[in-house]
Amino acid sequence: MCDYCFESRVDLVENPPIKDFVGDVAEFLNMDDVRFTAGCRHAKWSVMHMACEPGDTVVLDALAHYTSYLAAEANRLKIVEVPHSGYPEFRIDAEDYARKFEEVERATGKPPALALLTHVDYRYGNLNDAEAVGKVCQDYDVPFLLNTAYSSGIMPVDGKKLHADFICGSGHKSWAASGPIGILATTYEWSGKVFERSTVRGNWSGRGFSKKEVAMFGCSPVFGAPIITLMASFPAVVERVKHWDEEVEKARYFVSQLEKIEGFHQMGMKPKQHTLMNFESLALHEVAEKDKRRGYFLYHELKKRKIVGLHPGMSKNFKINTYGLKPDQVKYVAGAFQDIAKSHGISVED
Repeated sequence: MCDYCFESRVDLVENPPIKDFVGDVAEFLNMDDVRFTAGCRHAKWSVMHMACEPGDTVVLDALAHYTSYLAAEANRLKIVEVPHSGYPEFRIDAEDYARKFEEVERATGKPPALALLTHVDYRYGNLNDAEAVGKVCQDYDVPFLLNTAYSSGIMPVDGKKLHADFICGSGHKSWAASGPIGILATTYEWSGKVFERSTVRGNWSGRGFSKKEVAMFGCSPVFGAPIITLMASFPAVVERVKHWDEEVEKARYFVSQLEKIEGFHQMGMKPKQHTLMNFESLALHEVAEKDKRRGYFLYHELKKRKIVGLHPGMSKNFKINTYGLKPDQVKYVAGAFQDIAKSHGISVED
């Protein structure tokens, strides 16, 4: 990759056509400019580093990924959380962003420097109303960062429609690329600020690096395999987001089948609008308490049925994602859970 770099940055490489790919990804997200980052967390850090000043306040949802908190901490920013509704829905209300903006302004004398919303949270798979939050941010003139690590690349995301100033995504989570690679998209209004070029000069040598972008560490370290795999996957990614409704229907079917099992309950908002789901499974937990394998019994029972991917050690509640499975595979997995339940004396509705 770097053998064909003549412009000092990977996003400007023309062979392979990464420069053109930047435009393709921006168009796909309906944003104006894009850079590839060292993971979604680097994208969040970059926005906070360039758009905020130390001591500023970031308002974020209480189910944000830990890297959102660490990105703020690394930039010496204060954090104010928007609470969720608690068990069992864990819902985020867009109007609570407005309330927190006003609280911050009363306390500090100025509005927050940034608002962050996790489009789909990693614990319950709730699809939050990004458009409503974006509108609140517009009304209060607060820049809006949308974390799409679990949405862009598998479902349609239109940055302009959602009023996003920044979108960060995960290439190795939702764009079918090898890791680590992230996506940072922004608007023309913010592009010059977030992708600001270096102005430093060596006091003795006079050396400067005027093509290098500060927040990208000069040239973001995604050259080689990560960016090539992102490019190779892109046509399939563009196609698969067109079939998101089918994926959601499979997830809803799966929920309906697992909730036939006594003691099973899908946590988070209903009906499902995303394929990532979290189940409370108290009946299985009672079985695990008596089984010599303890919480690992569910993992092993599924593995015996040629199903892998569930986090080992989980039985009281667990996360599962049906994305990409064929309908008969979804039916098979749901049937396996019902079979495990029946084999341990747990009742299942017909």
